[in-house]
Amino acid sequence: MAQTDTVTRILDTAEVLFAERGFAETSLRNITSKAKVNLAAVNYHFGSKKALIQAVFARYLDPFTERFHAALDDLEAHYGDKPIPLEVLLESMAQTVLEVPAERNSLKVFMRLLGLAYTQAQGHLRRYIQEHYGSVFTRFVELVRRATPDLADSERFWRLHFMLGTVIFTLSGLDALRDIAEQDYGEHVSVRDLIRRLRPVVVAGMNAPLPEPPPMRAG
Repeated sequence: MAQTDTVTRILDTAEVLFAERGFAETSLRNITSKAKVNLAAVNYHFGSKKALIQAVFARYLDPFTERFHAALDDLEAHYGDKPIPLEVLLESMAQTVLEVPAERNSLKVFMRLLGLAYTQAQGHLRRYIQEHYGSVFTRFVELVRRATPDLADSERFWRLHFMLGTVIFTLSGLDALRDIAEQDYGEHVSVRDLIRRLRPVVVAGMNAPLPEPPPMRAG
């Protein structure tokens, strides 16, 4: 087997097992057994489980970052000094999210991995993502800030994470949601149909009225 084939087999197996079981629950032995390679091959090509986890993310985030930077370049050239509308920014991100995993037909795996990056204690992974891909997310957040000038920074932070949670939950549960839609409502829903329906909900959430301040407690 060629060296690149070995690396691809390890990564293909690792991303599926990580998405199904979680990072802590998936051992290198699980991966090597299913990939039909020996542990020495994993150590040789990646050096550690942490490095393997990071390499799994890099397969998605490298092309995503490159394409999203290019998409934002185009938007900034088109709008010039004017703020880019929020719905346009979200549409651009959605299109990029759909394009990258579509090359490997694994959108739900990508979403589950993103969810795990938030919910499992993998400090090294958050540091890795921030170091290697933080620039594109910082740029996006700044453009969102310009599009939502009435929001305080802390409120925008929460709304962006509510939005991210909604998107990850919806797309990582894609198969189940499509089954429910077909069985209960007779609808056959494509991924693009789902994004089309999700977009106005997310935009409305970002633009929702500010919550009422908590009542003052009696002294």
